[in-house]
Amino acid sequence: MSTEVIGINEPMVTAWLVEHVGATAPVTYELIAGGRSNLTYKVVDATGRAFALRRPPTSHVLPTAHDMVREHTIISALAPQGIPVATPLGLCVDEAVNERPFYVMDFVDGAILRDRAQTERDFTLEQRPSIGPNLAATLAQLHDVDVAAAGLSDLARHDGYIERQLRRWRGQYEQMAVPGVDHGGLVEAVGDALAASIPTQQKVAVVHGDYRLDNTVLDPSGRVKAILDWEICTLGDPMADVGLLLVYWAEPKDAAAALLGAAPTTAAGMSSRAEVLAAYAAHSSLDVSDVAFYQAFGYWKLACILQGVFARYSAGATAGDTGSVAEFPHHIALLAETAKTTLEGR
Repeated sequence: MSTEVIGINEPMVTAWLVEHVGATAPVTYELIAGGRSNLTYKVVDATGRAFALRRPPTSHVLPTAHDMVREHTIISALAPQGIPVATPLGLCVDEAVNERPFYVMDFVDGAILRDRAQTERDFTLEQRPSIGPNLAATLAQLHDVDVAAAGLSDLARHDGYIERQLRRWRGQYEQMAVPGVDHGGLVEAVGDALAASIPTQQKVAVVHGDYRLDNTVLDPSGRVKAILDWEICTLGDPMADVGLLLVYWAEPKDAAAALLGAAPTTAAGMSSRAEVLAAYAAHSSLDVSDVAFYQAFGYWKLACILQGVFARYSAGATAGDTGSVAEFPHHIALLAETAKTTLEGR
């Protein structure tokens, strides 16, 4: 393996890119900051053509996670349905090339808003109010995809989505225990409370699983050019995506933000959480009146996800991304407590 870019065997991957996606050597690789699970690289060939390459973490990989074939299958199915995704270009399952499977897609230029400063820099006060409604409308478009017509009927079971998600994330939370970090059974207790009050699933849809502002690329007008990070996409209850979007859509008055740092949605002029929900409802036939359950589930799931991120950082599987995670145990507990109070106030 090359020591220049962790996670990339540069000679082998370059040869594969030349043969399979028409790249022109030499090729440069850059780990894109911000990803803390699957690793994403910007790849630029000798002609200046840019690609994006996705591969699993370099270690601490869960047996059912980080499936590159599955991600590639999903975006390949959604692109013809008009869903904004990066165009898939190639999939490599030969682990002799780069140790783990990877896939390559077009690199989509645009704004990825990860904090308030980026929102303030990239969009004017007049442009910002349209970002949330556009994001919500795009999510409704995803949820309207005919699963059978897209060829995704076999992606997952069609029923029992929330039950399965509760089992999955609780299991991964437990697998990702970090010595010396104990939340006193809070995450488990909230999981039990959620399991006891699951709403009836209204339809079967493609569920992104981590739909939020910084998992999209925006054009200069604030419209979604591409939805990113399909790692945990499945079939199930679309309201779960809506709840999680609202969890991430932090407002300036929130006591606890779901994101580490200053959320991009807290910039002046950005829509409120209620306005984002209203925009989704205007583009969907779903009843959104019980969205509080799905918000509670979203807070709880995010606590489980952050536990996994914390465990991977603790194990050194960061590919050089050494952002501080000292506050993660505090945020995990805070998210679980917020899930508890949200569910109780439903």
